[in-house]
Amino acid sequence: MKKMKMAASPTLTGNTKGMGTVEIVIIIAVLVALALIFRSALMGYASDIMDYVFDDGNVIGHLDG
Repeated sequence: MKKMKMAASPTLTGNTKGMGTVEIVIIIAVLVALALIFRSALMGYASDIMDYVFDDGNVIGHLDG
């Protein structure tokens, strides 16, 4: 009786060419989805930081003493 050779799947033979690309694309997709979901909160937070950093009253107030 002849022994039949079973075809191994690509992951069992060590052929992982392109696995890194797929993982990176999935991670980027998740980050973009999170950014879209929390867009208003992120924009509000960034706006508050910019207002605080570039507010002339804060700078002059700290210099006066």
